[in-house]
Order: sequence, then structure tokens, then C-alpha cells
Amino acid sequence: MPVLPGAEPYRHEGGEVGVLLCHGFTGSPQSLRPWAEYLAERGLTVSLPLLPGHGTRWQDMQLTGWQDWYAEVDRELRELLARCSQVFVFGLSMGGALTLRLAAKHGDAVRGIVVVNPANKVHGVASVALPVLRHFVRTAPGLAHDIARPGTTEVGYERVPVRAAHSLRNFLRLVDSELPQVTQPMVLLHSPEDHVVPPSDSARILGRVSSTDVKEVLLEQSYHVATLDHDAERIFEESHAFVGRFAPSVATKGSSAGG
Repeated sequence: MPVLPGAEPYRHEGGEVGVLLCHGFTGSPQSLRPWAEYLAERGLTVSLPLLPGHGTRWQDMQLTGWQDWYAEVDRELRELLARCSQVFVFGLSMGGALTLRLAAKHGDAVRGIVVVNPANKVHGVASVALPVLRHFVRTAPGLAHDIARPGTTEVGYERVPVRAAHSLRNFLRLVDSELPQVTQPMVLLHSPEDHVVPPSDSARILGRVSSTDVKEVLLEQSYHVATLDHDAERIFEESHAFVGRFAPSVATKGSSAGG
């Protein structure tokens, strides 16, 4: 199937410092593209892959599960590690959960992580019903477009494949059990008003990781897809400054970069 316009993966060959960006469930690289380009303009090597089953049509996503999504970002991380001296991982929503698992599994190979409105669990009735519903119901209403900024849209599916949602539920449970293995420096940015992932998910993650170098940032002007919202520039700047703490050459390039 052809990829939806704007949902294409993005890569930029830059310097010795690399960043892997992970998009969210039923979303696409479009939600993180401005972030990726901001980092690329400042000399970083950037990888923003398209997760399997995403960016085309929801029917394709029915055939995939968390193992497929995680395998894709794990492969991209290994490629970055092979050609960069330092690698950071950033993620939005489910991409935040993917980021946390990569950190737990790869240890010191991941220098630091930045997560935006990271998902920790499936809430409400769906959490209990999904194991049964997936056998009888194909789709549920979509999750895309939770953005406060007028005129801004997200390239994502209008329907959620229930089978994939069940896989997400299982994945988030797994990641929650692995959070104590996360030790890297971390910036967690989250929106107090988020109609997809409640703030309690961020609180749970902050309370369970073993990281001691942690910064929490509230995104007061944005909803869930904050990377396309009013606080996008703040996310970009915070993440770039975070990388610059560990890679002085990045901080130097950032001070002279335009845009």
C-alpha cells in the first residue's frame, strides 16, 4: 500500500551524535517530522522510522503487533549505534513506551531519553474488554488529532484496529514491568490536558524508573500531540539542550543554527 502523504520515514546523516525518534500508536512520522528536522538542522544524525502497519490504512495495522513495532525501532537503534558515538532516543505517546523499553534493554548504549506524553497503560473499560472484543469487533474510533492549535492536524488513522489495541495493551504492561531497568538521564514532558493519555501515566513512569537525572516539564498549552502543538518549540529546545549537556559539540552548533 502507498504511504499516506506526510507519513514517510525521515533520515538525516549528520554528525557523531544520533537521535532515534519513535512515533505513536496509529500515528506516523508526520507527528515528529518538525522535531526531527529541527535536530537535523543542528547537525545531528536523525532517524525517524515508520512503524509497521502505520501510515497506510488501518487494515494493514490489523496484521501487526507490538513485536513488529518494537523490532523496527530496535533495528534503527542498532544502526545508529554502529555509526554514532552517542545515541539518544525520543518518543511520543506509544513511541515513549518504545523509547523506555529500548532504554531498559540497551542500557548504557542509550545515552539519554526524552519522552512526550508517554503511554503507560490502556485505561477504562477497554483494558478489561479488549481480550474478548478483539474476537468480535474489528475497529474502534480513532485517537488522532488531539491538538489544541487551530488548523493543525495529525496524519493518523480514523479507526483503531482492536486486535492491534490488544497488542498495545500487552506491550504497555510489559514496559511497566521493565521501568525499574531504565537508568538513563531522562526528560519527560507532558500535557496536563491530554485526551488520549492521562497525566497519571507520566506520574507512574516517573515513580518507577531508576533514573536519577530526571527533568519533568509541563506543556500547559498543548494536548496529546504536543510535538505539533503550541509547545512544540519548547519540546525541540529542551531536547536539544538535553543532548548538548552530554555532547558539547552539539550545544555549540545549536547556538549558531538558524531557524
